[in-house]
Amino acid sequence: MNPLRTLIAALALAAAPALVLAADARQDYRQQWPLQLSQPQAGAYRLMLDEAVYRSAVSPRLADVQVFNAQGQALPSALLAADQPLAQAAQWQSLPWFPLPALRGSAADDLHLLAERNTDGSVRRVEARLGSGGASAQPAGWLIDAAALRVEVQALRLDWQTQAAVQASVRVEASDDLRDWSRIADEVALVDLQHDGRRLQQRRIGIGRKARYYRILPLGAQALPTLLAVQAELAPAAQSVDWRWQSLAGRAGKPGEFEYRLDGRFPIAQADIATADNSVVQWTLLSRDDPEQPWQVRAGPWVAYQLQDAAQRRQSQTQPLAVASRDRYWKLMAAQAQPSQAPTLKLGYQPEALVFLSQGAPPYSVAAGSVRAARSDAPVGTVIAQLRQQQGAQWQPALATVQGPAQVLAGDAALTAPRDWKQWLLWGLLVLGVLIVGGFALSLLRQKPADPA
Repeated sequence: MNPLRTLIAALALAAAPALVLAADARQDYRQQWPLQLSQPQAGAYRLMLDEAVYRSAVSPRLADVQVFNAQGQALPSALLAADQPLAQAAQWQSLPWFPLPALRGSAADDLHLLAERNTDGSVRRVEARLGSGGASAQPAGWLIDAAALRVEVQALRLDWQTQAAVQASVRVEASDDLRDWSRIADEVALVDLQHDGRRLQQRRIGIGRKARYYRILPLGAQALPTLLAVQAELAPAAQSVDWRWQSLAGRAGKPGEFEYRLDGRFPIAQADIATADNSVVQWTLLSRDDPEQPWQVRAGPWVAYQLQDAAQRRQSQTQPLAVASRDRYWKLMAAQAQPSQAPTLKLGYQPEALVFLSQGAPPYSVAAGSVRAARSDAPVGTVIAQLRQQQGAQWQPALATVQGPAQVLAGDAALTAPRDWKQWLLWGLLVLGVLIVGGFALSLLRQKPADPA
């Protein structure tokens, strides 16, 4: 067998495991955690990041946190702030409504409503007075009473009696006194079509404002379906803030200065101070991400106090940061009386959510910790908005949670800068070529000279 071919085959066989590992992108990360899905085949999932993920990540933008499928392929995902309502379910509330008579000719612009109201402003009875155009016998158009609401109406959803087909256009008007009306939407399509076992519906009307009353009128002589109910889509209520805290012990630096190190890429947004005894000090909080960088002021100066008596303990409120930070290094500077001991620095954050789309076969896992790989946030928000239009505003991504301990992938090797393998390959080929040429030269020198005879 040709020795050169044998050598090439041996090199290819040795490189095969490396090629297999390269196809699995998870090998660029320090470790991973298996995920448990609340619903199989949900399409989209929402993962709340826990403390272990934050401690493993090294990227200042948390770009080294990625979800993978069983084949090691990265899934489309995006990082969302804790207070972002993208993946929160909308709230719905039923509203009272009243039928309005259908108008002829120019009477549509000469509609006067007389309403009998309750003490809270809600409508009890509606009487419509028309202009000279008169009204037809069949009612059309609706008056919707939203006086009981104290928040903005995002949209109205109409539920009507199932019919063979509905295709109409309406205009929507708003008023606070039933006298003066302003148009807020023109030529809104209402659709309910069925064909070949499939159904296409459009019952949602975007509003985006706060008013006591709304009325929906048909455009032209179009007939509207028989209305059964009206629901208002309200903006998601502010969720209770789930703050989590990292307590750091400091070391003394210059007089009146104490330095701390945060082990993790937590999105710090609040700060608090705890002392072993009663204290009152004016503090300034600074941070930086590299010991060679200058310090940046994050909060303060503010007066932090702690008073403990026989009855209870009193302390100052937490201090919000002007801008959330993931810096590693923090420092407290006292303005006056210099404490002899470093106080405990408490840094607060809200866990963020990683929303991802399912692709490939499960099980899925979330990996973190890498200086080689970076996640590219996909336009997940656009996909979720379209899914809500198709499946209703109540739809939201299913829940995914970390299940089980961490599984080591590349370990600490994922935190070292990648080597230029092309340069190493070229040097390897060069050395190999020199050895081959030298081997041939030695073999020629060892050959005995031919006999002249």
